[in-house]
Amino acid sequence: MMSINLDLKNLEAAFPEDFTEDQKAQAKTLFLKNLSEKAHRFYGGKMQTVPRCGLYGFNWFNVWYTPGVSKISTSIRDDNDSSFALSSRGNTVAVISDSTRVLGDGDCTPPGGLGVMEGKALLMKYLGGVDGVPLCVDSRGKDGKNDPDKIIEFVKMAQHSFGAVNLEDISQPNCFRVLDELRDSCDIPVWHDDAQGTACVTLAGLINALKLTDRKIGDAKIVLLGAGASNTTIARLILADGGDPAKMCVFDSRGGLHSGREDIQKDPRHYRKWEICERTNPGKINTIEEAMKGADVLIALSTPGPDTVKREWIRSMAPKSIVFACANPVPEIWPYAAKEEGAYIVATGRGDFPNQVNNSVCFPGILKGALLVRAKKITDGMAIRCSHSIADFSEKRGITPDNIIATMEETEVFAREAADVAMQAIEEGVARRELSWDEVYTRTKTDIEAARRLYRDMEDRGHIAEPPQELLDEAMAAAIAAVRT
Repeated sequence: MMSINLDLKNLEAAFPEDFTEDQKAQAKTLFLKNLSEKAHRFYGGKMQTVPRCGLYGFNWFNVWYTPGVSKISTSIRDDNDSSFALSSRGNTVAVISDSTRVLGDGDCTPPGGLGVMEGKALLMKYLGGVDGVPLCVDSRGKDGKNDPDKIIEFVKMAQHSFGAVNLEDISQPNCFRVLDELRDSCDIPVWHDDAQGTACVTLAGLINALKLTDRKIGDAKIVLLGAGASNTTIARLILADGGDPAKMCVFDSRGGLHSGREDIQKDPRHYRKWEICERTNPGKINTIEEAMKGADVLIALSTPGPDTVKREWIRSMAPKSIVFACANPVPEIWPYAAKEEGAYIVATGRGDFPNQVNNSVCFPGILKGALLVRAKKITDGMAIRCSHSIADFSEKRGITPDNIIATMEETEVFAREAADVAMQAIEEGVARRELSWDEVYTRTKTDIEAARRLYRDMEDRGHIAEPPQELLDEAMAAAIAAVRT
């Protein structure tokens, strides 16, 4: 068996030659899961706290702590907004979850979301130069059910320590109420990345996919499989950006969303889904098979596959069809299978396939832009501006059917979207301070570069140990063995 390089770039070549494409896809997923567990155990998690101030002798504790720090407390008391400049608040995001819908694994119990929340904090720091604090909370009430009011109250109490809040992995329908309530009641941006982030980056990818297939968003017949937080928000942003509601069908586990769905209408918790019911699918199509006939676009964020989306559905779509199969950790259909059935552009949520449509290209930049102008909220207008910023950047550097959107490796995209989002916040009157586009762009690039230099220095100086080779090889051996059985 070939040894895996530390950068994982020879992963594809490491699988046995007799493996089919399906076996390779299965083994790749198992390898990444095995390696993740081993690496997390090796490091004891992903994040730690380090100071950003200098300490030039023990007398400096009198400056950073008592008695000197009393001046900071009274200054902030007299002007709460000064906390953004006098503390780390201005560049710090709380990553908050009740762990009730962690990736595709469902309710993982409150501490079960820590791996994802730490991962979010790591991405924020490396990609956007933003500090993140993972906070997994118990939202269960006395009856054992998850109560959205408990999350709402927690965030309201904690907001004064942060410049923004990133909500994550909260199950629906609670996630809708939590976000909408906190967006209105908090004095800092509250961002639900599963919903808004996924919608933002999906719209960016869709914009470019439509360009490559010579379609306009208002003319495209779009089917969305799954009606959770992600797809309902994706539908809302597509419609806000010019999509035709009469050409859109959204499906949940019970069928198509339309004005005849009394089960949704009667449940006030599902008000976001009912909004989609009222606006889309006027023909009341109730089967995915019928909706897929002649569809230009499928956006699936539903049950992990690989057989959730059937090959025959793809085969019935319009020529040069666009398929987004974005369930994690396994897409609803493997990309090679969708291509075999005629899909022209296929995207997933994973970085080991072409066209990763993943929040990681969005949230570091949009949060950085909001933080730098000290925005009070992130509006739908800011999210749509971010989508177009990502799409425009990607188009200018060149797009193809297998490369419709910028990747995490393209640092420039984060600085540009931060600047564009900041300008939108200023235009909409939700920013506390005005900066120029160039000021936001330059500050973002500087902070990202500083975060990466710190990371490299810690690796080079041994503060971050290199994992042993056997850790990677054992993960691969276990994956291959599991697929063969």
